[in-house]
Amino acid sequence: MNKAAIFLATGFEEIEAISMIDVLRRGGLDLDIVSVSGMEFVEGAHGITVKSDALFFSIDFSDYELFLLPGGMPGTQNLAKHEGLCELLKNISLENKKIGAICAAPSILGQLGLLEGKLATCYPGVEEELIGASVINKDIVRDGNLITGRGAGVAIEFGLELLKDYLSNDEVNELGKSLILTV
Repeated sequence: MNKAAIFLATGFEEIEAISMIDVLRRGGLDLDIVSVSGMEFVEGAHGITVKSDALFFSIDFSDYELFLLPGGMPGTQNLAKHEGLCELLKNISLENKKIGAICAAPSILGQLGLLEGKLATCYPGVEEELIGASVINKDIVRDGNLITGRGAGVAIEFGLELLKDYLSNDEVNELGKSLILTV
């Protein structure tokens, strides 16, 4: 089964997180909402609280293949401060497992040296934090195992892009149509 994890820290961007969760689960992925805040309930940047499926240190991530980072402030900063998550991201990058980061979250990958020689995108104004990357002004950029997105306005499309590794193009297109995605 295709296993994925989305990491939530206090101050995460709700639209990005919930859109990815919804689209990937509709697409049949086994997706866990993982709190790095040490609490089961995580409050987003706009006061919306989400119940996680698990706490970070309670999971063995060895059988997961997709790892997701929503943006938002101070959510991105809180994710970047989590030593266990940063170590996990470095290790899974060496294993060439897929990492999706949207909005300000690609800056975490830049800080960890994971964007060296890669193409990436991010929320406008965060470009300098994508250390080592060639930043492209596109909504979604895929380079090898990394998929980056600009922000909340493309969160559903970002989720559909992530599904392209697990479903046929026809299945992804049908899901997009069912969501009345007209972009």
